[in-house]
Amino acid sequence: MSIRPARQTDLPRWVEMRSQLWPDSAEDHLPELRQYFDDTSIDIVETLIAVDDQDVPVGFIELNIRNFAEGSRSAEVPYVEGWFVDQRCRGQGLGKALMQAAESWAREKGYFELASDTELDNTLSQTIHKCMGFVETERVVCYLKPLK
Repeated sequence: MSIRPARQTDLPRWVEMRSQLWPDSAEDHLPELRQYFDDTSIDIVETLIAVDDQDVPVGFIELNIRNFAEGSRSAEVPYVEGWFVDQRCRGQGLGKALMQAAESWAREKGYFELASDTELDNTLSQTIHKCMGFVETERVVCYLKPLK
């Protein structure tokens, strides 16, 4: 198993994995990832892919640069937008390897923090984040009201 930058050939499997992570927005994945490869994405600036011995994607970590992250005073903060390892490959250290690769990417870009989030009810993700050295900074419930 290894970690490498995403390639266009990863697109079908990447869409499939995103659909497992975010099933409620499955129809949005392909257009969003096409934007990534067209360099027009506003949500993803880098994606690292975990691959098995046959170079088949089995996990990913999507990174963005945000101008705000709770708990940070930096004007720009690398942000983990998505982090996933296929169920059949969990427990092998791939999630940790993906996060460490993301940390290295951020350091190479000159950043000294990495931010992330998870749902309030996703206690497994919260535990994993803490094990990876993340410190909880805040808990919020977010709202958005469409203006007509």
